[in-house]
Amino acid sequence: MAERTCIVTRQAGEPDRLIRFVAGPDLSVVPDLKRNLPGRGCWVTATRARVDQAARKNLFRRALKAEVSVDPELGALVDRLLVKSALGAILMARKAGQFVTGSAKCDAAVRSGQAVAVLHAFEAAPDGVRKLDQARRAVEYMDGPVIPAFKLFPEAELGLAIGGTNVIHAAVLDGQAGRAAVKRIVALHEYREGPGTETDAAKAAKDDR
Repeated sequence: MAERTCIVTRQAGEPDRLIRFVAGPDLSVVPDLKRNLPGRGCWVTATRARVDQAARKNLFRRALKAEVSVDPELGALVDRLLVKSALGAILMARKAGQFVTGSAKCDAAVRSGQAVAVLHAFEAAPDGVRKLDQARRAVEYMDGPVIPAFKLFPEAELGLAIGGTNVIHAAVLDGQAGRAAVKRIVALHEYREGPGTETDAAKAAKDDR
């Protein structure tokens, strides 16, 4: 797909790095994460800061060529949609056998090279996070892949998404469904923190060195 231009920065980028918006039937601005809604669309760099900026200045009106209204909580709405997308992809990975929970299983998945990402609930204790950081660093030290770690969800939300009990630590495993889940997890992380930013877990791992 051809590059699109952000209405805030005026910089062109790959569609995966931007979020499409359209005017709804009631002339409200509607996020189109799947990029399949009809009508004229405009694009904003996929970060909360840029979406908030576009909403605050109502740059959508000019871009969509319509007297659209912007919900002041548009940035929060996009966040919720990205959370839903990520959790849905995690559920698919779980059903495909490409998602495990529990510190011991996560440690084994990381050290065996099966894991492509690690998730920690907001409530995860520093000691538990540190142990999995050590496993990730050990793999990297042995010239293995860099396995990112994320803190994006409360334990209850993550557990509810996979139809189980509360989840503190989890690992996404390699495979088509697992890779799809990681893509959506990264999209949520970058929306909140900005592209190219390190996860909290990665920063903690560096601090421990």
